[in-house]
Amino acid sequence: MGLVGLPNVGKSSTFNVLSNLSVPAENYPFCTKEPSEARVWVPDKRFEKLCETYNPKSKVAAQITVYDIAGLVSGASEGAGLGNAFLSHIMRVDGIYHVVRAFPDLDIIHEEGDVNPERDMDIIHGEMIAKDKQMLNKKMEEVDTLIKRKATKELKEEKEILTKIEAYLDKGVNVRDGDWTTKEIEYLNTAIYFTSKPVIYLANIGRD
Repeated sequence: MGLVGLPNVGKSSTFNVLSNLSVPAENYPFCTKEPSEARVWVPDKRFEKLCETYNPKSKVAAQITVYDIAGLVSGASEGAGLGNAFLSHIMRVDGIYHVVRAFPDLDIIHEEGDVNPERDMDIIHGEMIAKDKQMLNKKMEEVDTLIKRKATKELKEEKEILTKIEAYLDKGVNVRDGDWTTKEIEYLNTAIYFTSKPVIYLANIGRD
């Protein structure tokens, strides 16, 4: 899982809570440049019961790897802020914790000037849609070139799926929210679209 959001929304502080580690959490944008990583053990009473019953020589519980990723800003898909580095870090994760700032604090800088969770969510969503479109356009060009050489059944089917993805993205719809057949899902699993990743929204309401 990757912790994602605008700068200064509480991603690193959330990471510290999840991991019980201490990573920098400072009041300035891009405090986090390289993702911090923590492996969090998943509590599971079923696992504990099995260990009690069979007393294995080694006990390895399930775990989630969490990455604290640098803050994204408007225009990141075009290289603003840490831009492409930020987006490449998101590409590596299976799912996203989207941290949204919902607390007022004049002492903590807000990238957009004021606290507006809905706008902030739209910024992140828009940047991921934009990046997916860039990836899609590149793939479209590759497939079109191959079709011109030899229009196989597989290439035509791939072009149909890409066209369907394009229609969703043009409407601002996440890939994960589309209506897909089993065969289309198999194809999507080979492509790493940002908006195909599951998202959990974490609203940071602050201490008060």
